[in-house]
Amino acid sequence: MAEPVREELSALAAIFCGPDEWEVLSLSETDGAMFRILTKAEGITDTDIPLQLVFHLPLSYPSCLPGIVVNSNHLTRAQCEIVKEKLLEQAETLLSEPMVHELVLWIQQNLRHILEHPEAGGGGEKCSSAASMTVDDGLWMTLLHLDHMRAKAKYVRTVEKWASDLRLTGRLMFMGKIILILLQGDRNDIKVPKRLMWNVNLAIFC
Repeated sequence: MAEPVREELSALAAIFCGPDEWEVLSLSETDGAMFRILTKAEGITDTDIPLQLVFHLPLSYPSCLPGIVVNSNHLTRAQCEIVKEKLLEQAETLLSEPMVHELVLWIQQNLRHILEHPEAGGGGEKCSSAASMTVDDGLWMTLLHLDHMRAKAKYVRTVEKWASDLRLTGRLMFMGKIILILLQGDRNDIKVPKRLMWNVNLAIFC
């Protein structure tokens, strides 16, 4: 992992030092870093809305967009998707520099506007556009957010078989009600097949 990324993680840990504000989920020399930030932002009714932001920083970060998952018990799934899309749009303006803290500050300042004007979110097409970005045609990564998992053991075995069939490596992570799958592989293999899209929201390809 590059030293600038380690420095960014150390700075984030110092900034988000309140109870449960910061948690490192994964640190790897091959998969990069994944962590969770809990923050709040003003909503439409002038009340603070708790936001859980999961970031995945691939090895090519910050030349590549981070993976982002947005979750909040106070927002609908559609609203979380719009917030994520807006964060990725903002991230595109910050490429090649540390951006996570800037993104958190930006959503704290702009969440109300985004919720008041959801039509400006850009819809699924924008999500697909961001998902196709990569720095080269070699190793790709994707972060998937599963809505739910009814039969955990059976589902895990099925995902492991599909990943093996597709020559992918990855990691399955459980964070309370949030379920994430991180996959890594060749560009031609990492395209998420329809069978993996059951109950899955695409977060970001990189």
